[in-house]
Parts: sequence; C-alpha cells; structure tokens
Amino acid sequence: MSNAAETLEGWYCLNDFRKIDWKSWKSINDHQRQEVLEEMMELWNQWSDTQEKSKGSHALFQIVGHKADIMLMFLRPTLEELTQIELAFHKTKFAEYTVQSTSYVSVVELSNYLPKGEDPYGNPEIRGRLFPKIPNNGYICFYPMNKLRSGNDNWYMLPSRERNQMMRNHSLIGRKYAGKVKQIILGSVGFDDYEWGVALFGEDPIHFKKLIYEMRFDEVSARFGEFGTFYVGKYVPKEHFNHLLQL
Repeated sequence: MSNAAETLEGWYCLNDFRKIDWKSWKSINDHQRQEVLEEMMELWNQWSDTQEKSKGSHALFQIVGHKADIMLMFLRPTLEELTQIELAFHKTKFAEYTVQSTSYVSVVELSNYLPKGEDPYGNPEIRGRLFPKIPNNGYICFYPMNKLRSGNDNWYMLPSRERNQMMRNHSLIGRKYAGKVKQIILGSVGFDDYEWGVALFGEDPIHFKKLIYEMRFDEVSARFGEFGTFYVGKYVPKEHFNHLLQL
C-alpha cells in the first residue's frame, strides 16, 4: 500500500454558482429592485465585517458564458459558518431571482510543504496560504479535478517518493507565473464530486490559458489529470453590484 500524502487544512470554502432569472427581475419596478439591492448590501456588509476581522474572506465574480451569471466564493473557519451563509442568502429577496446552477464545497489544502518536525502553523507564509484573502480585483478561473485511478495510470498506487518528485517538477511550471497568477488549492475528497478544486486569480485571463496549457505537457496532468468544468469570470466589487443588475 502506498503512503498517503500528508495534508494541512485551512479555511472551508463554498463556491456558489447562480443564474439570474432576468425575466422575473425585469418584471418588478424600480422601487422593488432597490429594496432587493439594499437588503443584499446589508448582508454584504456582514461579510465585509467578517473579512476585516480576518475571520474569513468572500468575493463575487461575474461568470462569462452560459454555465452561470455569478459566482459567490466564501472562506470560513467552519463548515457550519458556510451553511449559515448559504441559508442567509437563500432568505434574501435577491435569491428569489436566481437559480443555483451548481456549487462546490471544499477546504483550503496544502501538502508536502515542510520538513518533518517543523510547526507549519507557526510559519507566516504557510498561514497566509491556508487562510488566504480572496483577491479583490482581476479575474478568476475555477475548475475541479481528480488524479486518475485507471490500470497502470493509478496515481494512488505510485510510491510516495515518485509522486513527490513529479509534483515538485509540476510546481516548477506554476512558479514561472509568480506575480501573474495566484492559486488557491481546495481539497474536496469526501466533500464534493471531485478530489480538488483549483482557483486561479490574475489580472490577465490569458495567463490562465498559458499556464494550464503548459501544465498539460507535464506528466502529472498529461498522464494522471482528470478535469471537470471550467468557469472564468471577473471580480465584482460591492459598489459595482448594482451596475451588474441595472436595466
């Protein structure tokens, strides 16, 4: 039996994808729409208070294409807090004009990062990666993925030394995009349909294409990677939320 990779877990994560029911939204008058927006701002202010206290993070992205109109992303210390966030959103009037197209539940994850005997939670760099603040500008690319388990291409049957070496080589590609792309790795084994979620952030979305394409030629992706649906969108600050819904 191959040894399991050791992992560290940080904040829990919810990615909530929504389609807006534009027909219903257009059917109400300006006053009703304003009431809906004001209620959402009150909820958003609560999220912002939590973020200012460094007890979580949140962001809204406008998704490009037919799969969703918006994606809400939340990071919190407990799964219960994510449950309460989702419930609070469902109770808003704005939720009545949306349909949840899909969602993804996970937890920020790091693995094989430090030598034995060191306290990772005492390392500021590691803490910054386990409890990150979602970038408040630019674009996001989110996708789920698995490591293949098929015949000779079974990632989990490889010796840990071989897996570690391949992942080190794999990470060298990502380092070439330092300063251009920020990454949050989300472990979802036992939480959702795939084993990981990957969230990439950057000012220029073309860097997502170049990074992921280059990684396709690395053995970790070319031989063992299995990918789900990709979502790309642009960050929407709170003060621009009403512009997103203007008619």
